[in-house]
Amino acid sequence: MNLKAKLNLCPTEPGCYLMKNKSDQVIYVGKAKNLKNRVKSYFTGAHNEKTTRLVLEIVDFSYVLTNSERESLILEINLIKQYLPKYNIRLMDDKTYPYIELTQEEHPKLTVVRKKKPKGRIFGPYPNVYAARETVRLLNRIYPLRKCDTMPKKVCLYYHIGQCLGPCEFKVDYKDNINDVVKFLKGDTKEVVDKLKVQMEQASTLMQFEKAIEFRDMINHIESTTEKQIINLNDFKDRDAISFAYNQDDIAIEILKMRQGKIVDHEQVVFSYVGEYKETLLSYLQQYYETYIPDELIFSSRFDLEDLEPLFSKKALIPQRGDKKKVVDLASKNADYDLEHHYMLYRHKQEKTQKAIDDLSKILEKNINHIEIFDNAQLFGTAPISACIVYKDQDFDKKSYRKYHLKTTTNDDYQAMKEVTYRRYQKNLVEQLKMPDLILVDGGKGQINAAKEILDQLNLDIKLAGLKKNQKHQLEALVYNNEVYPLLKNSELYQLLLNISEEVHRFAIAFHVKTRDKVANQSFLDDIKGIGPKRKLKLLTHFKSIDEIREASHDTLSGLGLPDEVINQLKEVVK
Repeated sequence: MNLKAKLNLCPTEPGCYLMKNKSDQVIYVGKAKNLKNRVKSYFTGAHNEKTTRLVLEIVDFSYVLTNSERESLILEINLIKQYLPKYNIRLMDDKTYPYIELTQEEHPKLTVVRKKKPKGRIFGPYPNVYAARETVRLLNRIYPLRKCDTMPKKVCLYYHIGQCLGPCEFKVDYKDNINDVVKFLKGDTKEVVDKLKVQMEQASTLMQFEKAIEFRDMINHIESTTEKQIINLNDFKDRDAISFAYNQDDIAIEILKMRQGKIVDHEQVVFSYVGEYKETLLSYLQQYYETYIPDELIFSSRFDLEDLEPLFSKKALIPQRGDKKKVVDLASKNADYDLEHHYMLYRHKQEKTQKAIDDLSKILEKNINHIEIFDNAQLFGTAPISACIVYKDQDFDKKSYRKYHLKTTTNDDYQAMKEVTYRRYQKNLVEQLKMPDLILVDGGKGQINAAKEILDQLNLDIKLAGLKKNQKHQLEALVYNNEVYPLLKNSELYQLLLNISEEVHRFAIAFHVKTRDKVANQSFLDDIKGIGPKRKLKLLTHFKSIDEIREASHDTLSGLGLPDEVINQLKEVVK
């Protein structure tokens, strides 16, 4: 994954980002008003010790777009509680943002709560706790609901200052007040805010500036508290919100997962398709929900309900208005970004790769698609090996990789090149396999000439080139037809050949280390027919030296489970 390219394509909108390690585990969740600036900041400048450790572990990241900074605050706490990332310290306990509760009692009251499932009607959550409390205080001043925890026997001060209807002494009807409070907390605050603005201007005209500031703060608290968010829906249902975006090559699917009414996770996937996009899309969703379907699946209007009902029955819904519609719209927004950035990140990468292939084809005067690359390895003449990797159709074909134990040399690189070239392409001729367009060797003219000698003997006309390294073993040029073509480090061809060189080196070294370890553990017992790993372990555990094995009696060896013919061979070897 090219983090730099992905960072450049990160959106500038609000949302949450999830940092991942090499095991694809979420190790940190954060929020941002501007995702691009925030995520980029981790990879630039100096950081404290904790952030430095975090950055060293990051190999990838994903993000979820939100409609506002407030939504990102709420989504952040949901994601943290879902993933419990090791670098997140705050918000990992059982605390949560508060709600405003309108109790369902004969004499209702307004209160700020942190309960997971309040008994009354709830609104929120509210990241700004102080603003939530101030809003409740304002509502209690405007709409005279009950204030007392325990009903008194007679009216109190709140009744006399007009903030309570006095249910302790009088029969009251809360219906109008409750309707106004609910309307207010759902965001219809224009009437109240307009009144406060008039009072603020009047106080300012009368030079009552402290009172004017109080009215201004009330307005700010209202706006902060009643700002609409759709990350949490207070019905405590499990549902998934699903949308997609597509072009002629790829489909992006976005699934926002709501559990207990909260968005706690998401699924982002972009893949290529062949044929009709709709068939591919529905097939993916059918497989995805094969084992588990939540209480409700809400789909964006990009779907057709008639396509969904045969798969998901009554659980499928395409909302036309309200909060559910806003949730699927958010899923659509994320899917659009995923598709656009996937195209820019990966299609652009393909275009650069094609440019490199075209440049290579121009040098070789032949269209190049299938490349085979060789690298040899040995350590002071021990465990000599050669490795071959295959690059075709703009990707590494790992199923075609091959390993070779060298038999004709231990430390002659040119002879190693001759042997592996002969073994590879003599077999191709016998089995009538397709030959590559180009053979690359890890080396210069000497290795090229060694390989060419064998190709000439086999009467094969295959393009042959070398990857020339400098004294620091860094790629610097392509050698072809006795010409050296220097490679500019910022060129597409250099990046392609560097990736190929690093891959064959990785494959060869891994094979060589394994072979060398095997050679280091070899014993004279390995050459005796009938002595496998288990009998070898018994002998090496029971005897401390070859002398002890030589002097051991037939009965002692037989007692270790060795047959007579094996004992005779063993005695012959150690005599």
